[in-house]
Amino acid sequence: MANFTEDAKKLLDGVGGKDNISAVTHCVTRMRFVLNDPSDADVKAIEDIPSVKGTFTQSGQFQVIIGNQVGDFYNEFSKISGVEGVSKDQAKQAAKSNQNWFQRGASVMAEIFSPLIPAIVVGGLILGFRNILEGIQIEALGQAIVDGVPAVTNSGEPIYNTIVQVNQFWSGVNHFLWLIAEAIFHFLPVGITWSVTRKLGTTQILGIVLGLTLVSPQLLNAYGVAETAAAGEIPFWDFGFFTIDMIGYQAQVIPAILAALVLAYLEKGLRKVIPEAISMIFVPLFALVPTVLIAHTVLGPIGWTVGAWISDVVMAGLTSSFNWLFGAIFGALYSPLVITGLHHMTNAIDLQLIADYEGTILWPMIALSNIAQGSAVLSIWWMHRGNKKEEQVSFPSMISAYLGVTEPAMFGINVKYIYPFIAGMIGSGLAGLVSVATGVTANSIGVGGLPGFLSIQTQYWIPFFISMAIAIVVPFVLTMIFEKQGIFVQENTDAIDADIPMLGDN
Repeated sequence: MANFTEDAKKLLDGVGGKDNISAVTHCVTRMRFVLNDPSDADVKAIEDIPSVKGTFTQSGQFQVIIGNQVGDFYNEFSKISGVEGVSKDQAKQAAKSNQNWFQRGASVMAEIFSPLIPAIVVGGLILGFRNILEGIQIEALGQAIVDGVPAVTNSGEPIYNTIVQVNQFWSGVNHFLWLIAEAIFHFLPVGITWSVTRKLGTTQILGIVLGLTLVSPQLLNAYGVAETAAAGEIPFWDFGFFTIDMIGYQAQVIPAILAALVLAYLEKGLRKVIPEAISMIFVPLFALVPTVLIAHTVLGPIGWTVGAWISDVVMAGLTSSFNWLFGAIFGALYSPLVITGLHHMTNAIDLQLIADYEGTILWPMIALSNIAQGSAVLSIWWMHRGNKKEEQVSFPSMISAYLGVTEPAMFGINVKYIYPFIAGMIGSGLAGLVSVATGVTANSIGVGGLPGFLSIQTQYWIPFFISMAIAIVVPFVLTMIFEKQGIFVQENTDAIDADIPMLGDN
């Protein structure tokens, strides 16, 4: 095990000493500080510490990248500093004092959706795989036969079989996988209501039950509302002097968030006024029943309408005659959103688009942005090869970015040098332009990097691969050009170690 004593002492001095630490914790690779006065941190001195691979500030926390041995480093730091660590949730709570109201709102959204991301990614991969099984016509499998007649398109072109049409095993796999995908996306409100109650510290099982009342089989499935409404056959609860439509909110995001917030704050309020001796009975009763009623009479319809407005506005931008401009701007600016932590808000928009339009044009640009930032780091790694300290950050962070996690790449390399970050933004903007202009659509959120094509609807694979090529090549080449020509390169080279060979110096 490495000896981190000296490095821990230097880090304590670098962050301004024990008195400047409000809270400290760590995650998988980073020390996370909440500092009383962030300006007292000597960033340059900290980044000169051998064990430190980079620093950045996000969501009110000053984060120091250590690597896989961060647990050992943290223990040594705690011993030397005498500062006892806190949980990540406590650190986040303390960090809110360094955030404005908008950042706090974005942080709450991030904390609601973050626990759901693994399931959503799995669902996206499953939908992508099912798309291959049932959506790709393969000429080698022969022409499809319908009612004993070879199938053709309106223009007379032959229609070929898909895998599920000729292979019973894969047909069974396809149907089985829908069990999982349906559970993830159609019953998404259950995950959201659970996550909100978890975030706000209220009774999580009540959140789950609330979510189930939004997607119960007793209700008209949200996907069938338009057709059933046209026929005038929407079921309803009849209370004699008023009725309530029995409409489900499958895959709906905003109704679930609004309902869960009401439940959580109603429960908190009731616990303050109901005696503890009877709270076990009456708090859940008086919190859950009114919330379910309000959800189906007020919050659900309002949330559905607001969600539809948001998705309609975004979709209008993505499908208008100026959609290429929208794609270029969003593609270029997504990486700065990651720096601020606001990127988590796009998850809700993606999920709303999927619910309303059975696919999202927004998410492919996110995958392309991750690839672009990874390619910028790849260029730095290639040009600076031989710098062992930097390679400890650049190569792993490049792989991480190509697999959809860009924070190590951006904060460890790209933002530090500036010019690769800008090169990545330009490459991402161009890739986003092509992606949106060609209508590339994803079935769902997936792995936001090179494997992202698995979530793309198969008819858009070719334009997506073209966009991927742009996201790989443009940042790589631009990073080289910027460094060689001194474009966006800091003239005092404070951010660049003296022993890094610059392009053209050899």
